Amino acid sequence: MARTIEYGNLMHNAMRGLIQTVLTDVSKNGLPGDHHFFITFDTTHPEVEIADWLHARYPEEMTIVIQNWFDNFEVTDKGFSITLNFGNNPEPMIIPFDALRTFVDPSVEFGLRFETSDDTDEDDIELAEVEEEENTPHNAEVVSLDKFRK
Repeated sequence: MARTIEYGNLMHNAMRGLIQTVLTDVSKNGLPGDHHFFITFDTTHPEVEIADWLHARYPEEMTIVIQNWFDNFEVTDKGFSITLNFGNNPEPMIIPFDALRTFVDPSVEFGLRFETSDDTDEDDIELAEVEEEENTPHNAEVVSLDKFRK
């Protein structure tokens, strides 16, 4: 069988590496300026660890915001752990990079969306350009990399 270049997998790995680099810097130095993140992840991923009440409330996916208060932020090669505040209840969570669906920093109109094999025939990454006035990942303009494939 002929060897092929797995561009989809290479892009996923590169984008996860970019997110890992950004989160590692923030875990060590804090958030610079107006930067903040909306991170959506698959709560059904077997390595996701969140409180039972959060899983019951978000049985398929959850979006967290890393902005004003966070604690115990650690990044590894596989993912990150962080404690966030939910209604004055600090909750620790562990999120593997493989569970990520979107990563958005609306302060600079940057975003990534990871498509799963359930969503498309191939693994694709879509870049999301965030609308400045909306400041949410749900109102992003999405550009598919398929447009650039031959």
